[in-house]
Amino acid sequence: MIKRLFLLFLIFYGSIFYSQNNKLSTQSKVSVFTCGRGEELYTAFGHTAIRIQDPVNHLDIVYNYGAFDFRTSNFYLKFVKGDLQYFINATTYNDFIDEYSYTNRQVIEQTLNFSLQKKQILFDKLNQSLFSEDKYYTYKFIDRNCTTMVADKINEALGVKLIQKVPNTSDNTYREILYPYFENHFYYKLGINIIFGSRVDQEAKQLFLPIELMNSLDRIEISGKKLVEKKEVLIKGNSEKSDFSFFYSIYCVIPVLLLLLFLNNKKIVIIYLFVLGLLGLFLSLVGLYSLHKELLWNYNILLFNPLFLILPFLKNMWYKRILIILLIQMGIYLFIIITKPHFILMLPFILSTTYILVSFLRKRIIQNY
Repeated sequence: MIKRLFLLFLIFYGSIFYSQNNKLSTQSKVSVFTCGRGEELYTAFGHTAIRIQDPVNHLDIVYNYGAFDFRTSNFYLKFVKGDLQYFINATTYNDFIDEYSYTNRQVIEQTLNFSLQKKQILFDKLNQSLFSEDKYYTYKFIDRNCTTMVADKINEALGVKLIQKVPNTSDNTYREILYPYFENHFYYKLGINIIFGSRVDQEAKQLFLPIELMNSLDRIEISGKKLVEKKEVLIKGNSEKSDFSFFYSIYCVIPVLLLLLFLNNKKIVIIYLFVLGLLGLFLSLVGLYSLHKELLWNYNILLFNPLFLILPFLKNMWYKRILIILLIQMGIYLFIIITKPHFILMLPFILSTTYILVSFLRKRIIQNY
């Protein structure tokens, strides 16, 4: 079995090496795959790939810019910092389709109306990336990912930047566009909206999602002809929404917070605030450490406030002053977030934390009198 796999490896990659110096035939085709969402977090937004098919040269290759290696040293630290290296890889069409069939994820193919010259340019550029230092690129959530890399290569082959974001009917922000992708994935949605800063609240002017690239390709015309000459669904995929789960919804968090307030146990409340403070400290540090622009200027620090960490150690006047400062910051946070899509998501934490702070301040005032 191992010998057979090794032989297939040599045959496939040998054909790719050979194809670097090979000319595509007039029967060759170029197409873009837009793949549906998966269950894992890194597959939540779908995927983009390029297919080069040439029956004369016995080629049917799918190029994918979304590859990464979990075995990379300090993988998670590099991912958070924003210097994790993604890379392009290539696989056979059959292997690619088998993988997506197995995971039951939709695959839509758009065959592009390219001249033979432009097909060759794109083919050469993809192979050049595959077998050179250009193989690796630094992943950025919005600015540089599997979709933007494919769009860049197609624009380079066209010789002009035709692929651009399709304007929305409303001025949607990046956060508003991303929000529906986490339907029935509550904890993913909560975590993403906590860690993302103000950059994702800007108007989404940049194409960065697979579905956006697909829509852009559908609209492009060159010399009066549609760029997409054929569009078909290769794998229908699972279009059914995930079943609702109480334990993976905001309705699970609300009773926990209500129980916290009802018990009114000082030690439990302090632990709750301490956890919020640790999260705020993490958000502060990751904003300084990371190169991801999406993590900068995170106003969620006003809710998950690092000042909670020092609150149990303060006494007298300083204790009261910090409580007032925390309440003012909570008011500022409410003003900022009230128009954001994740307002309802954060509302239980806003109300419960505000109630605790007001209770602490009220007790302090009563004690002073």
